[in-house]
Amino acid sequence: MKFCQYSLTAVFLMGGVSQVLAEQEGSTSPATPLQEITVTATREGELKAETPASVSVVKEETLKKMRPTHPKEVLNQVAGVWVSNLSGEGHSTSIRHPLTTSPVYLYLEDGIPTRSTGFFNHNALYEVNVPQSGGIEVVKGPGSALYGSDAIGGTVNVLTRTPPAKPELELTGEAGLFGWGRVLASGGTTVGNDGFRGSVNLTRTDGWHDHSNYERQAANARWDHYFGGDAMLKTVVSYAKIDQSHVGEMDGTDFAKNPQKNNTPLSYRQVEAFRLSLNFEKEGRDSLISVTPYYRHNVMEILPNWSLSYDPSLYTVKNDSFGFLSKYRKDFEPLRGRLIIGLDGDYSPGSFVEDSIAVTKQGTVYTGYTQTKRIYDYEVTYSSLSPYLHGEISPWEGLRLTGGVRYDSMRYEYDNKMANGAIVGAAGPFPAGGFYGHVPDGSVSYSHLSPKLGATYAFHPDLHGFIAFNHAFRTPSQNQVFRGSRETLAGRAQVAAQSLLDLKPVKVNNLETGLRGKIDKLDFELALYEMRKKDDLVSYRDPATNQRTVVNAGKTSHQGAEIVLGLQLAPEWRVDSSLSYTQHRYEQWVVSGTVDYSGKEMETAPSVVANSRLTWSPSFMNQGRLQLEWVRLGEYWRDAANTSQYPGHDLINLRGNYPINPTLEVYGSVNNVLDKRYAETSSLSGTQPTYTVGLPLVALVGVQARW
Repeated sequence: MKFCQYSLTAVFLMGGVSQVLAEQEGSTSPATPLQEITVTATREGELKAETPASVSVVKEETLKKMRPTHPKEVLNQVAGVWVSNLSGEGHSTSIRHPLTTSPVYLYLEDGIPTRSTGFFNHNALYEVNVPQSGGIEVVKGPGSALYGSDAIGGTVNVLTRTPPAKPELELTGEAGLFGWGRVLASGGTTVGNDGFRGSVNLTRTDGWHDHSNYERQAANARWDHYFGGDAMLKTVVSYAKIDQSHVGEMDGTDFAKNPQKNNTPLSYRQVEAFRLSLNFEKEGRDSLISVTPYYRHNVMEILPNWSLSYDPSLYTVKNDSFGFLSKYRKDFEPLRGRLIIGLDGDYSPGSFVEDSIAVTKQGTVYTGYTQTKRIYDYEVTYSSLSPYLHGEISPWEGLRLTGGVRYDSMRYEYDNKMANGAIVGAAGPFPAGGFYGHVPDGSVSYSHLSPKLGATYAFHPDLHGFIAFNHAFRTPSQNQVFRGSRETLAGRAQVAAQSLLDLKPVKVNNLETGLRGKIDKLDFELALYEMRKKDDLVSYRDPATNQRTVVNAGKTSHQGAEIVLGLQLAPEWRVDSSLSYTQHRYEQWVVSGTVDYSGKEMETAPSVVANSRLTWSPSFMNQGRLQLEWVRLGEYWRDAANTSQYPGHDLINLRGNYPINPTLEVYGSVNNVLDKRYAETSSLSGTQPTYTVGLPLVALVGVQARW
């Protein structure tokens, strides 16, 4: 697929649908999704119809009705998004990329990154109180021109709930299979110029797999103070503590006959996250000033299951952040001109301590470990200063042009607490225990310019199209730069560690066109994109020296189409569907002197992802509903050589809620109704398939009281 083909298709559709709408009478409707206001794509409240980007919104009302037990339950309803459950609330994500744990996504809470660049965690959403949030916005594709590094595949912005206008209290209790239990509490009020809301989330489960228990304690508080004169201060405090066991992959025999087995019961993760932000805004007749200082604290202790077979270790990573977001917006007449000037800053000191461990096994199960030797102990501080410029103008009615540019100046300051040289690792499966490379104290700097251009056009009040170009990048994470791999010889370990200091940011160019509209009772959205990534990180062994090398040598292409449809079949019946068809390919990917994956399809990259929901809302259910959901994940290659395929799977889910009266509501859900055996992820170990097993039939019931 090529972008020019996408563009011609979109233009044809725009013209055809525009003609149909022009022939209709009274086609406009107050319910049209084009009237939605979104805040993520431009960091400013803006009509979705005038946003030149693919933006999907999970509304607060949807979260209230679904009460998701895992973020995947709501995010997988978004076209082009696939989130897998990696036990507990852990997850890997696919947004215009293969399913990955790499830092190609940016996770926000009220527009503020939940973690600092360089300290990315692919499980970032478990640090956010998703079920008690005020909605989620997903911007698909690059967002670096406004957000900086990491926003390559997409940006996920979880919004906090606004304080209620009058006193309000919600108490919720849930119970389900496999020891699931959750208590949710939320309440608040507004007194004079001050609005308050607080929420608490207490969750636990024994887990379906052996030794897969999970506990979570989370809390949020928000205080909105209005000064008068169009000025306000919003204070948000968020806290989360997670303690969970990991469930690793298993072979095909266990997948078929013993899927509850956990081969890595000793693996665990303990996380603590705290965030505080103060957003001051003062809006004039045609201007706005916004300043948002914030503080973040993240600690994670982890014994990773994925490296037990080749580099077993236990490590702790800590990170504190002191930063700010600031902007000044000025509106001009005529031509509805708008100019936004901003400056973001981030100062994030952190540390990384890792010990090698010696593990014991019984058959395929890891049963215990002992800490043997400290292999890394360093402090690293990430800092950045990033000015940006964003402008909008309407040369004539119906056309909206946007453009922007951001300059990021970034730096790592590294302080090695150990000897500046290769050290011997602990005994393990690697010959002679292996060696780890260390580099002397120092610094690494990066700078990057990220432009964007876009346009939206209203062909009809109920038909809008857009086209956009975005450039994005991401810097190497701190552990990619300062944490080398285990090598057989000390000299190789040291050379490999030194070479990591020369890594460059990964870069992406994205072209996209789209169409949004409404025809009678049908809402629809279409997006077509082509994204090309270069300077991607490739890890391989040099055939001449047998030395492991990580370099910026990869080039990949990512192309696809995303469709969203919503049809009101009758007053009580509605169907909603999302579909994405994608192709992810290695354009240049030389792993070694003899292994070249160039031209191959990327692994763990399903071409088809679909979600359809049939909702019945009869009058006797008091605005409650029953919803039947079909989830489709298409086949994908398990390996980069394209030798083995996972066949994909189909799942059926059922959920419903019934308000007994304005105060009391009962609800329930059954996921995987047909109790289908499937894999959340599947890959190869040598030539044999391995599986991260998905959950079987899981049911829960809950009750909520409101006052």
